[in-house]
Amino acid sequence: MSDEEHHFESKADAGASKTYPQQAGTIRKNGYIVIKARPCKVVEVSTSKTGKHGHAKCHFVGIDIFTGKKLEDIVPSSHNCDVPHVNRTDYQLIDISEDGFVSLLTDNGSTKDDLRLPTDDSLLTQIKDGFAEGKDLVVSVMSAMGEEQICALKDIGPKN
Repeated sequence: MSDEEHHFESKADAGASKTYPQQAGTIRKNGYIVIKARPCKVVEVSTSKTGKHGHAKCHFVGIDIFTGKKLEDIVPSSHNCDVPHVNRTDYQLIDISEDGFVSLLTDNGSTKDDLRLPTDDSLLTQIKDGFAEGKDLVVSVMSAMGEEQICALKDIGPKN
């Protein structure tokens, strides 16, 4: 064995899956589910009775958490569905660049510069107006399946 130390640069995550399996019959309203490879929030679940030959079926109606599109899926209740790992993180807004990207302050003091402004018009105007007025703004960033988007805004008062 050699005595020299090995240095590994960590550029990837720990290899954790973007989704986890959950039995379709146990997924409830306001939970999350993957429909057509998109992370969705479940807004409606209906279960049909077992037929002559088979399984009870679950009918899911979900809203894509990033695009707001309505998606539907029907799955046998005994089968597994993919459920996305959804995380919400709060960051302080530092700057808005000309090209529509935001600069955010993370908890450990570094900056995060790879997020675009949201496409939702009301949230977009709230962020731009609040920033122009010099308020201290905290944005909530939702992340799931390798995508991130600003989903909410909090005003924590004027800048000092």
